[in-house]
Amino acid sequence: SDVYKRQAEYMVTIMDKDLKDLIKECTQSSSQKAYEDPDPNDNFDVFVIGGGSGGLALAKEVKKLGGKIGLADYVKPSTQGTVWGLGGTCVNVGCIPKKLMHYAALNGESMGDQREAGWNLPEKVQHSWERMKANVARHIKELNWGYQTQLAEMKIPYFNNLASFVNDHTLLLKGNPDKVIHSSTFVIAVGGRPNIEAIKGAKEYAITSDDLFWLEKSPGKTLVVGASYVALECAGFLAHIGCDTSVMVRSIFLRGYDQDMASRIGANMESHGIKMYKETIPLELTKDPSGKIRVKYQETKTSKVGEELFDTVLMAIGRKADTAGLNLEKAGLKTLPNGKIEVSDYEQTEVENIYAIGDVCQGRPELTPVAIKAGRMLAQRMMGTSTEPMDYTNVPSTVYTPLEYGFCGLTEEDAIKNNAKDSVLVYHSSFKPLEWNFLESREDSACYIKVLVHQPTDKILGFHYLCLLYTSPSPRDLSTSRMPSSA
Repeated sequence: SDVYKRQAEYMVTIMDKDLKDLIKECTQSSSQKAYEDPDPNDNFDVFVIGGGSGGLALAKEVKKLGGKIGLADYVKPSTQGTVWGLGGTCVNVGCIPKKLMHYAALNGESMGDQREAGWNLPEKVQHSWERMKANVARHIKELNWGYQTQLAEMKIPYFNNLASFVNDHTLLLKGNPDKVIHSSTFVIAVGGRPNIEAIKGAKEYAITSDDLFWLEKSPGKTLVVGASYVALECAGFLAHIGCDTSVMVRSIFLRGYDQDMASRIGANMESHGIKMYKETIPLELTKDPSGKIRVKYQETKTSKVGEELFDTVLMAIGRKADTAGLNLEKAGLKTLPNGKIEVSDYEQTEVENIYAIGDVCQGRPELTPVAIKAGRMLAQRMMGTSTEPMDYTNVPSTVYTPLEYGFCGLTEEDAIKNNAKDSVLVYHSSFKPLEWNFLESREDSACYIKVLVHQPTDKILGFHYLCLLYTSPSPRDLSTSRMPSSA
């Protein structure tokens, strides 16, 4: 078809284009039309605000079921000016580039294993950030174009405009000129963005995960501020591709996760050369005359103040729903302090005809497959082909730290909290995977498995596994990752 022909021609041309041009091209798609001259004044059955995994899944499902659907997506530049194309956080600045760079780092780490396995490799090898980043970026651009192509083939109007509510049935799409959209139903699927403004100088001199994967050169000596999964995953792959990496932890690793497993992850990262500034907070970031970033910090227990120079400071202290500027109040909607929206078991907000899915919803797992599934199921309910709500219990996930952490069910803390303490049995074991048994450099007890069982009923309450992807079995074999489905 002509669509496939255009896609093939485009893929040939991008091989020789400068990456900056590619980014500019993807973010200027307001001048492109997903299909021939969509009328912005049309009335839609459903209109989606947000072109991430959940929003795209819902839009395609509504269209398949015969609904009249439109979608608006606009990427506001990060504090450092980074922008990207259609597909949302996971595709552009989250799961996809993170997992690819994590894999690149594991390839470097495995060279020691290869030598012990008999391969004659040079003792010194050098990693090229520029080559890795270019290959990752090319793949992401292919995905961006693929999503636009899918919308074109399905004749789903796509608007690359910033949306804001006029009332509960009307949306303003800002542009030149502005556009007005009317819809019987709206779905908010705008996801979230990193927090950064809490620390003096961070907005001016620090980057976030919105920027890291698009840096033109290696971040060099890097301080990662935070102990979330984003912080530890990024610190892990940066260290293993050769960056001098430190992590500044205010209190605990992986708040909300099983703390036994979190402590093991932190200890493993520290044992492999990642410096931990524990119980420490940054006070101020300033630009040093050398061009480096001077970080002034304070230990929370002793109040001792110190300073250190870094090439890059990566802020990973949490995320906030990207609802600012939507003018939700004009539609009768209120948000929580974190910007999120309260929804019912059926993803309905306090306004009858407005729904929300994905990371923008309070209390929902912030996982790509969850948003995709929730979007499809909501579409089916809207179109009358199902009444089944999404089940958010026992959703498995993986944290891609150097030792990967796969889990499902309750943490040990929650299992004990929700049941009588003496009714929870903990079956656990440290082990060395088969593939490591002939490698002297690998620790005997680095990997760990734990199963939480309710003794009176023999019901498994939680499962936790810490190991590597190329060992048997891997955490991603045993639990679902944050990667999106092929659809």
